[in-house]
This record gives sequence, C-alpha cells and structure tokens, in this order.
Amino acid sequence: MSRAERRPARLYHRLVVWLLFLILLMPLAGTLVYSLASSWSATILPDGFTLKWYHALWSEQRFLIAFGQSLLVCFGALLLSVVLILPLLFVVHYYFPRLDGLMNILILLPFAIPPVVSSVGLLQIYGSDPLPLVGTPWILIGCYFTVALPFMYRAITNNLQALNLPDLMDAARMLGASTWQAAFWVVLPNLRKGVMVALFLSFSFLFGEFVFANLLVGTRYETLQVYLNNMRNSSGHFNSALVISYFFFVLVFTWAANRLNKDAP
Repeated sequence: MSRAERRPARLYHRLVVWLLFLILLMPLAGTLVYSLASSWSATILPDGFTLKWYHALWSEQRFLIAFGQSLLVCFGALLLSVVLILPLLFVVHYYFPRLDGLMNILILLPFAIPPVVSSVGLLQIYGSDPLPLVGTPWILIGCYFTVALPFMYRAITNNLQALNLPDLMDAARMLGASTWQAAFWVVLPNLRKGVMVALFLSFSFLFGEFVFANLLVGTRYETLQVYLNNMRNSSGHFNSALVISYFFFVLVFTWAANRLNKDAP
C-alpha cells in the first residue's frame, strides 16, 4: 500500500479512536460541569459556576476521615505486600527458578474467587472469637494484600527477568558481598522502578475497592468508597464534586505508574 493510500486509512483510524475517547469522556465531563454548577435544572447550560461544592466537600470532617482511613488501609496493605513479596521473589528467581510457573498460577487465585464469596467466608471466620477482626481495618489490610498480590508479583517479576539476576549476584559475590548484602545493595536498587510501578498500580486499584470495605467493615471503619455510597442521597452537586476529586486523585497515581512503566528497563 502506497503512502497516499495509507493516509485515508490512518485518518479513519484516528477519527474512530478520538470518537470513542470523546464518548467515554462525555459522562466525566458532564459530572465535572455539574460539580461546578451553582444551579442546573431547567436549562441546557448551568445558571452559573462555583467552587462551593468542592469547598463543602474538603471542609467536611467525615469526608476527610474517610479519605485518611482509605489511605491508611491502602498504604498498610502495600507495605505488607512489599515486605513479603520482595524476599519471596528474590528466593524464587535466584534459588528456585522452576517455581515461577507454579507461582504464576497461584498468584491468580485472588481473581478466581469473587469478592462477595470471599467476604461471606471471612465474615464466618473472623466475625467472632477467637479472632474478631470484622469491623476493624486489620481485616481490610489482609484482604487488600491479597488483591494487590497479583499486581505486585507481576510487575516486580518482569523487572527481575530483565536484570539477569544470577550474573548480577555472582558479580557482587566475587567482590566480597554476601548473598543478602548483594540482594539489598545491588538487586534492590535495580528494582526501584518495578516496585514503584507495582505500588502505584496497586494503589489505584485498591483505593476504589468497595465490596470488601462495605461488607467487612461498613460504617465502623468508613473508607472513601463506603462514604460515597452512603452519601448517594445527598446533593447531586456535592456527590459530583466527590466523584471528580476521587477520579483526579486516582488519575494522578495511574499517570505516575504509566510514566514509570515507560521509563522502566
């Protein structure tokens, strides 16, 4: 196909992509405009624009508490994931590389069981003695850890496979470093971007998780998604401001993860 023949096809493909993008963007744009509207009922366009809904949202103590509790649970789960998964991946890839295939299967189990089914089982196990965790942030941290596990494992594994780990470890040990010194001072710095990508992507997913939070803790430890669900009968302008704030926050983390992923080796 000549260049002249390819040009209309390329234009058509771009037109289709931009059309789909605009269709997907329209609901979000409408929500943004509604969150900025002072009043919008019987007219095509809003009567005026204001930031009072965002001011009301970010000055409400209940929202700030829910926002902070969501951050606390997500960061706790991600910290637990990093502490447990990094040594596991190092051991698997350096000492037992044949186990990687089995780990790839096991790591998909959190996606094989629906959150509703998992929640019912967890309610039965941790709803009473000897370990009553239902209604506390600890059960959410454990659940979020299992949800983040596939994202963390896959991103860090890809980074490890690009390092040529055995040769890197052998070179460090020839220079006098022990196995764990080489792992900490040589391998870990090379995994920085992979770990950051895994953390950002996992956080973007966990921050919007609703099923576990609603069924296992509810209002006893109100996260942002539970708060959004509980405020569904309040002002539409207020809810729109909440949705846009949440979307913008997740968008920043997703953009950072994609930026790091492009720069990663």
